[in-house]
Formats: sequence, C-alpha cells, structure tokens
Amino acid sequence: MRLVISREALIKPLQLVAGVVERRQTLPVLSNILLVAEGDQLSLTGTDLEVELIGRVQLEEPADAGSVTVPARKLMDICKSLADDARIELELSGQKMMIKSGRSRFSLSTLPAHEFPNVEDSPETFELELPQSSLRRLIEQTGFSMAQQDVRYYLNGMLLEVKDGELRSVATDGHRLATSVSAVQTDAGSQQQIIVPRKGILELARLLQGGDESVKLVIGANHIRANVGDFTFTSKLVDGKFPDYQRVIPRNGDKELLGDRQELRQVFSRIAILSNEKYRGVRLTLNDGVLQVMANNPEQEEAEETVSVDYQGGHLEIGFNVNYLLDVLSILNSDVVRFTLLDSNSSALIQGYDEPEALYVVMPMRM
Repeated sequence: MRLVISREALIKPLQLVAGVVERRQTLPVLSNILLVAEGDQLSLTGTDLEVELIGRVQLEEPADAGSVTVPARKLMDICKSLADDARIELELSGQKMMIKSGRSRFSLSTLPAHEFPNVEDSPETFELELPQSSLRRLIEQTGFSMAQQDVRYYLNGMLLEVKDGELRSVATDGHRLATSVSAVQTDAGSQQQIIVPRKGILELARLLQGGDESVKLVIGANHIRANVGDFTFTSKLVDGKFPDYQRVIPRNGDKELLGDRQELRQVFSRIAILSNEKYRGVRLTLNDGVLQVMANNPEQEEAEETVSVDYQGGHLEIGFNVNYLLDVLSILNSDVVRFTLLDSNSSALIQGYDEPEALYVVMPMRM
C-alpha cells in the first residue's frame, strides 16, 4: 500500500473520523483508524462499536491498493504538525506505516485490517431526506437537554420522531425538556420513533454543514445511517422506551410573560454569580409589569435585580435552576421570549416569540 496526498485534503476527514475514536479502549484496534486505498480513493474509518464514521478522499494520483489500521491520535497529531501546504506520502512497509513529508520521517505501528470491527447492519426500514441545515438546527435546538450518564439509559440520547410529514427531535434529562420540529417529505401515514445515543448525535452534528445540501437518513431496526457528502455515519440505536413527551408539555398555563431575551439572559447571568454552586437556584417574583430575580448562597451572600417585562397575571413566586433558563435563552434566536406559567409548582413553558417550532419545558425548584 502506497499513496501520496496533500495535508489539506487529509486533515478534515482525519479529524472527523478520529473524533469518533475513544481515547481509552478495551480492544487495541479500536484506538486505530482503518485506511483503505483503492484506485484514486482513500477511505478512513473510525469506530467505538456504537458509532462508526467513514470518510472518503479523492487522491490526485492512483494509489497502490491495500488496507491497514494505524493509531488515530498519532496520525492526526503528525498531520497537524506539518506545514499547511505539505504533501504526505504514506507507505506500508512490513508491520510499519512509513510517513514522509519534506524532510520529516515517521514510522507508525499498525494492526491488520481484518481485525477492525464494523458496526453490523440491520435491514433498512425507512428512508428520508432533508436539508443539512434543518437537521443541524433540530439537533442544536434540543441537544443541550440530553441527559449524561443517567441510569435511565434511554434519556442519554435524542428521540427522533417522524409523523404527519414532520421530523421532531426531543431531548430531556428529567428536569427539563426541549423539542423542535421540521417539515420533511415522507409517505402519507408513515411513523417512526428512534432514540439515537448522545455520542451519535454529537458526532452527526459535527458532520452537518449549515447549507442547503441534503442529508439522507436511513433507519434500520437497530441502527441509523446518514450520508453526508463524502462521509457515511452509522450509529446503533438505544433500545428503550422514551417518555411520552406530549404529557410533559404544560397546556394549562394562564400567566404569560414577554421579555427581551438578551436582557433577561444578562440579568440571569449576573444573579447566577451568587446562587448556590451546587443547586444553582434563582427565585423569580412576578408582579404586573415587573420581574424580580433573586439568588443567595450558603455564605449568605445575595443578589437581586428587577427588570421591566410585559406581564399582567398577578403575583407569582417561582424558583428555577438558572443554568436551565440560560441554556434556553442562549439557543433561541428571537428578540422576545415568552414564558407561560401556571403556579409555583408547575413547569414553565418557554418559547421564542418568532420560533413556534421549538418548545422548552423547565421544571420549577423548591427554594
């Protein structure tokens, strides 16, 4: 196996593929990426047995065909350290991968390609295509609410639901919920619900560009595949039942607050400085036209600020984890944000004024 490639052509696919590879591995071969040269194409594959990413690069001149696995991090660090306009020669010599560029010479250990595992396929059951920007927006608007290492393993991921010509993303960690929706073209009456693991969602988001190019999603019984440009992404699905998110969304709120998103975000950020570092609680006190935000901590330090808002619902006191509020205000684009509330024990429904497709639910805190 021998090939010549420019650093510029290799670095992007290498970084994306190496991102899938975990630093600490049970199997030595999982720390490696699989290189396959054939004709004028080089393919790179990385996996952690749950998520797999294959990137393809066109070569300027045909390669001597072959396949081998090399350490992902070391190959990436070598490529990063070379000059931007460098040309890189890769040649397999016995058990070593020889890398030459200018006056630099490196020899990397290898493992045989046949030891490299691939994520096994399941029969395809469903396909859909949508713009990359739409899928990326769905992930951005909801991804921050995914749980991390929760014992309820089905929360450590994102629900993707296809129904009535819409693709909906839902994420929750049990304290808050985020959901967004985008129109897609599907067969009438087709329905699908899958849970994609957290790592799969994060890696897919890195792949997606903001443009109008489309991404094709293929859903199987226990995997999802996305074809994005020169990359093929595959992730296993989480086998579990996602909570009924429709029951979580409050429908009976009778108090509505409208406020300037950036102003509220700055107020919450300031008050958060003196909130309890562990619980991050802030108390919101609402009276007609005025919102008072307060926080204190075990050192008996206090912060308080009032802000003018559009609110005519009478007196209400309610506590929240300020981080959850800031996450929502950071992800919205609207200038005006709407809070719909019922009482101090009921969840708040938060929306951007011009973003009806995204809904956020935050549970209250006892203060």
